[in-house]
Amino acid sequence: QVQLVESGGTLVQPGGSLRLSCTASGFTFSSYIMNWYRQTTGKERELVALITRAGGIRNYADSVKDRFTISRDNAKNTVYLQMNSLKPEDTAVYYCNVRLGGSEYWGQGTQVTVSS
Repeated sequence: QVQLVESGGTLVQPGGSLRLSCTASGFTFSSYIMNWYRQTTGKERELVALITRAGGIRNYADSVKDRFTISRDNAKNTVYLQMNSLKPEDTAVYYCNVRLGGSEYWGQGTQVTVSS
């Protein structure tokens, strides 16, 4: 079955950096667009970044543009989110996501907390 497992979230100071990873299984990873979302309590999930199958197109939310970079390693079935210049407002649970046909799949999420 489809599985998405995120890792890398932790507490970091403002201005710091983190790299999140999401390892996928149960589908042909290289054939699908991969997405990173985030959610804070009481708010809807927000699309942070997406990357196309070979990585040729990467789109970002305005709030993270020029600070975050999405990438993927199709040989490792893994998508990454490099987060630089982190701000307190980046605090959220970050989720990996893939849409396969009519179904949508999510990981369990990884908590990122930006605080001094």
